[in-house]
Amino acid sequence: MVLDKCPGTDLRYVRVEEQPCPKCGYMVEIFSNEIKVVCPKCKTDVYRENIPSCIDWCSYAKECIGEEKYQELKSRIDAKKEKLDFKEKVLSEMINYFGDDIKRIAHAMKVTHFAERILQEEKTADKRVVIISAILHDIGIKECERKYNSTDVQLQQKEGPPIVREILKKVGIKQEIIDEVCKIIASHHSPGEIDTINFKILWDADLLVNIENEFDLTDKEKLRKFIEENFLTSTGKKIAKEKYLT
Repeated sequence: MVLDKCPGTDLRYVRVEEQPCPKCGYMVEIFSNEIKVVCPKCKTDVYRENIPSCIDWCSYAKECIGEEKYQELKSRIDAKKEKLDFKEKVLSEMINYFGDDIKRIAHAMKVTHFAERILQEEKTADKRVVIISAILHDIGIKECERKYNSTDVQLQQKEGPPIVREILKKVGIKQEIIDEVCKIIASHHSPGEIDTINFKILWDADLLVNIENEFDLTDKEKLRKFIEENFLTSTGKKIAKEKYLT
């Protein structure tokens, strides 16, 4: 039996990649622990071009490779964990917070992927602020469901910052970064409240993910107008056009 996903995946080490659909050419996001995904545009199965080794993330590795090799690799991974950078630390906290809510973990990771792509060209932005904001931007949604039985965006903006502060203090992020990230997350559904490049990159990265689920991708003229009117950075707009209009 062949599994689409190994049940031992450690999501802290999963990464988002892009590759073209073999049928329509649409650039599909695929996680590093996935073998295939379905193209959202033409519904064709898209298989990974390179199947990753599981030794760095699979909790079933001991059964697969034996005790001696497992201990060798475990020592290497433990050493790596001691040197986690800020992104991996915050990712780990976000994943632990959402628990088995794979949908929201995946959304945060996709938004982070696009934020990093935009950062490659938007050189004046603060990389740390943008990446942390992308990872944690929807963190308030769980508390909204618990307290209000609602996912209202205004409530998310209210409930998110206190959780963000707690997470970022735990992992040792500087106070000035925490303050800016919280300010962005408190307005991340409200364009116009903040006019910084850091906010604009998060907005565009989130929109690049959400547009796929909320917009008719076959209506090219309407989509073109939406992109022109709603994206806030030239890089985000360029990526959206390349991804959704070509």
